[in-house]
Amino acid sequence: MDKRKRLLESALKLFVEFGFHETPTSKIAKEAGIANGTLFYFFATKDALVIALYTDIKSQMMAHVAKEIENKTSLKEVLKGYYSASLEWAMKHKTKFRFIEQFTNSTYLNKIADEAIQEHLQPIYKLLKQGFKNQVIQKLDVDMIFALVSGHTFSINQYLVTKDFSKNKQAKVIDETFELLWKMLT
Repeated sequence: MDKRKRLLESALKLFVEFGFHETPTSKIAKEAGIANGTLFYFFATKDALVIALYTDIKSQMMAHVAKEIENKTSLKEVLKGYYSASLEWAMKHKTKFRFIEQFTNSTYLNKIADEAIQEHLQPIYKLLKQGFKNQVIQKLDVDMIFALVSGHTFSINQYLVTKDFSKNKQAKVIDETFELLWKMLT
């Protein structure tokens, strides 16, 4: 494994366990088995490391979601695919999803360029706006709808993580909670 990847994996582990502020770069470098100066060769600052880790993980998750929704056609199918794929990915990658949640609720989110955020959000925003136009969902502020969907996803993930459900029961919870979300939007 290359040094950059070891640094990202060590940072992920430590940030989720101790938080951003309680994890110095020296601890990350030590965990990765790399000199502290080498960390700064790859990441100019700790903030750059946090943002790079978020971008990397978010891209992995979005690639999974994109693959799952590529053949869906209706707004409901696409939103359900987005929701289900996000939760399935989260259950499979618990530490990474916990990091996304931690990042989203931190001041680091404000440090990401709007262009980078929009790159991930643009497809779903376009879809929601088409849903408004076709009168499939309520015409509300698109940021608010995204906040509702995201909050719902984080909450249901937390619920699923605390339960010892079979895969079938997890799938049933995901289906039922999506239907609740869909009713709220329509």
